[in-house]
Amino acid sequence: MTNGLIGKKLGMTQVFDETRLTPVTVIEAGPCRVVTVRTKERDRYEAVQLSFGEVKERKLSKSELGHLKKNQASPSRILREFKKDGEATVGQFVTVEMFKKGDWVDVIGVSKGKGFQGVVKRHHYAGGPESHGSMFHRAPGSIGASSFPSRVWKGKTLPGHMGSERVTVHRLKVVESRLDENLLFVRGAVPGAANGIVVVRKSKKS
Repeated sequence: MTNGLIGKKLGMTQVFDETRLTPVTVIEAGPCRVVTVRTKERDRYEAVQLSFGEVKERKLSKSELGHLKKNQASPSRILREFKKDGEATVGQFVTVEMFKKGDWVDVIGVSKGKGFQGVVKRHHYAGGPESHGSMFHRAPGSIGASSFPSRVWKGKTLPGHMGSERVTVHRLKVVESRLDENLLFVRGAVPGAANGIVVVRKSKKS
């Protein structure tokens, strides 16, 4: 049907097995409803659009509500498109059952926002001496622009907004999948804060 689903990061914990202690991230994965099936004849590409979670109608715009009601879907703010894998029909539900223990997945989320940060925190500059007499500590220093080209080159590692960007973590192993609770246990950390929306899909590098 599709190669992934939408979920919510609940937090981190640890799982014991016969040999070691494994840190895992717990994700409430699905169930996701198929809202639309994109076809080459109509849309010029193939995909499956899924929805996750329900909200009150007053929290959606008229265009969003119209799109959902057209496909007899319940009000939902979170819609994502996935690669079509096999047959899919509108109204079907995708559950965490698609992932088994030992599978490899990619997890996509929005990283925590850090606000405006300097070069030491943002780009790992070493900084200057902290001893007495030094006037150079955490500043970026020279950026190499003089009479030519009389401007700052694009792409310089300078202070600025840090975090709050889309991040993909590749090849995380599924430690456990609980269909009755819609929970997915993935080894390691995934981007974003607790209760953040994430996309879990079959790994492209497996």
